[in-house]
Amino acid sequence: MQDGNIRVTPATAAASAASGMTGGPAVVCAGLEKRYGEGATAVHALRGVDLTVQRGELLMLVGPSGCGKTTLISVMAGILDATDGTCRILGQDMTALASRPRAAFRARNIGFVFQAYNLNPALTAAENVSVPLRICGAPVREAMRRAEAALDLVGLGDKTESAPGDLSGGQQQRVAIARALVHEPQLIVCDEPTSALDHANGQRVMELLRRVGTVDGRALVIVTHDARIFDFSDRIAELDDGRVTRVGTPGAARHSSGPSSAT
Repeated sequence: MQDGNIRVTPATAAASAASGMTGGPAVVCAGLEKRYGEGATAVHALRGVDLTVQRGELLMLVGPSGCGKTTLISVMAGILDATDGTCRILGQDMTALASRPRAAFRARNIGFVFQAYNLNPALTAAENVSVPLRICGAPVREAMRRAEAALDLVGLGDKTESAPGDLSGGQQQRVAIARALVHEPQLIVCDEPTSALDHANGQRVMELLRRVGTVDGRALVIVTHDARIFDFSDRIAELDDGRVTRVGTPGAARHSSGPSSAT
């Protein structure tokens, strides 16, 4: 996975992000709630979340399974409706948009890396990556050219014609990352992007996400249990029972999460 001579490491991450934190917040969640069901049997996935993510920032969301991390990024991305509160993305209140305008906004401005990859098994790797461009109206030839370049960026330039079923789990994950980056969105949200990767490939993927995801005022929000990648973040928000309990530095989060956080 080479991109010229640029290499971003944890030691240089904070400095590079600080220079890009301009133009106001990319994400502002205020009193955000998500509830499934009603009455005594209701399940509260989010309980009044207040959280801001700056442009040029890489924010990680950590916490125990079921605490609301994936629900939160799904609301940010406009995939789920909030029950109450507001979520402004790049100045747009997602909670005020009807489904079709929200989908159009998401297609232009948001990249999402799903934990389950969500690749179409009937399409090649390059065709899967080209989907966001095609949704935005790019011609087929242009979309495929950019998709192949994105695959090369994640180290899969020789897999453009491969079907997802012919790729390993780690390779499928990198295809999903290429798909999230290909249309150069201003907000990228990732659900466990290193979960299927060994340490070396996980570090390479984070270097790529750090380099591409936070330039030109973009913002990156990553859900993770992998403490090995904490140092790539600018801040870490800890969630528990649908609430943000603390926002702090990577070192503080690693200390509080304990040795089991990488599992």
